[in-house]
Amino acid sequence: PRHKCGNKKSCPQDYFAFKITSGAANVVGPSICFDNMILMSNVKNNIGRGLNIALVNGTSGQLLKADTFDLYSG
Repeated sequence: PRHKCGNKKSCPQDYFAFKITSGAANVVGPSICFDNMILMSNVKNNIGRGLNIALVNGTSGQLLKADTFDLYSG
């Protein structure tokens, strides 16, 4: 069976599944999946170099904000 976000196991009931994947230089970008929904990725064009953050409501699972912080340029 396929598990949420491509994880190897299913999460217990009343838990959210998530998967955070780091990028590889400027070849493959990072991605954030939450409860089987891609929040940030190259395809969505909402990632950048540095720190990529998604703020999610812990009760409803709703995405509140997604942003990047370029730690290289200062």
